[in-house]
Amino acid sequence: MNQQLSDPETRLEERARRKAAKRESKKTEIAVSTLDALKRIGYANTTMRDIAAHSGMSLGSLTYYFTDKAELITYCVRLYKSEFIGRIEDAVRIHHDTGKVLDSLAEELARSITDDLSTHRLWYDIRSQAMFDPAFRPVVAEIEDKLKETVGIALQAAGMQDEYFSQLGYAMLDGVFRLLLQNTSGDEQQHEQLVRQLRSALTGIVQMKSSSS
Repeated sequence: MNQQLSDPETRLEERARRKAAKRESKKTEIAVSTLDALKRIGYANTTMRDIAAHSGMSLGSLTYYFTDKAELITYCVRLYKSEFIGRIEDAVRIHHDTGKVLDSLAEELARSITDDLSTHRLWYDIRSQAMFDPAFRPVVAEIEDKLKETVGIALQAAGMQDEYFSQLGYAMLDGVFRLLLQNTSGDEQQHEQLVRQLRSALTGIVQMKSSSS
């Protein structure tokens, strides 16, 4: 009797899982299309109607998945940054020699500037917006905490001996990354120059020592 009761329950649970997976897949599809629209139009100038049109959806269909622009942008930024963080982790994980870690990290950061220029600019746009719009503060804090953790681990793998400097190292690298982002066109020819600049910055960061040392 218990088995007879559990079978319909199992089928209902499986159906719910499939429905949730399908919904998540659609949201990811919309997010990818939204990122493309935002990269072309910019956050401030993009409306939900623009995004719906770019995604080939009605506005009603779009709001079925995302109630407003803030929720949609939050999902997009979280999706992209999780991929970016994963690539940084992979770049560090494959090496044990500190010099090779630095090379791999510089290469990945330079590649990301070249290939994902507009998306990173969107992140900095949203991070700035969070100072004025509370809707973005939780996701910005969540992503930034993960970035600090990931970059801190990467810097230690690259030779930073004093864990005390991890957050300072993150702030310094973030500043360099943003400056390079602002001053590049994303041209493939700039890639090697970006690698050299990032490698030099990373070397300086990991060599920081306390004045009392």
